[in-house]
Amino acid sequence: MELLSFEEMWEKIIACDKKYDGLFFTAVKTTKIYCRPSCRSRKPKKINVEFYTNIEAVENAGYRACKRCQPEVEHSPHIELVQSVRTFLVSHSKQDVRLEDIANHVGISSYYLERLFKQETEETPRTFLEKIRIDQAAHLLKTSKLTNLEICYEAGFQSPSNFYRVFRNVKRCSPSEYRTAISRTCNEMD
Repeated sequence: MELLSFEEMWEKIIACDKKYDGLFFTAVKTTKIYCRPSCRSRKPKKINVEFYTNIEAVENAGYRACKRCQPEVEHSPHIELVQSVRTFLVSHSKQDVRLEDIANHVGISSYYLERLFKQETEETPRTFLEKIRIDQAAHLLKTSKLTNLEICYEAGFQSPSNFYRVFRNVKRCSPSEYRTAISRTCNEMD
C-alpha cells in the first residue's frame, strides 16, 4: 500500500515536514545523496528526485546518507516503535482509528503508547493523525474540485464540525479561505 503520492511527498520535503521522517527518504539523482523529509538542505529540482520507503532500498540504489540530516542515524531507542505508529496512522488516516487500535498494532498498552509517542514527538497520536488528515485535506483543496464536505470525509474526519475546528487550528484559516488563498497565489503566478 502506497502511503503518499509523489506530489504529496514532494510537498512534505518542500515544507521540511518532520512528521514524515522515517516514513520515506528523498534521494537526489544528481548528487547521489538521500535525506529525511525534514532536511533543511537546499531543495533539489523536482525532476532529480526519487522517493524510497526504507533505508535498505535507497542505499542499494547507490545513494549515500546526507551529512546534515543523518537519515541513517536512529535518534532514540523507541524510534522503530514511533515509526511503526506513524506508518500505521498515515496508512489508516481515512479510517476511524482509536488509540486502542494503534496500541494493539504495536503491541503495547494505550497509556504507554500515548506517553511514549508524546515524549518522542511532542504530540499525541491523535494530534499527529489530525495533522495528517489536514495535510491530505489541504492537498485536496489545492488539487481537486471536491466540496469542503466531500474533502472532510475523504480526509478521514468523522464530522464536519471537527474538520473545520482542526483545520482552523492547524492552518489558521477555514478550508474555504485556504482554497481561496491557494487559487489567488496560483493566479498571481500565471
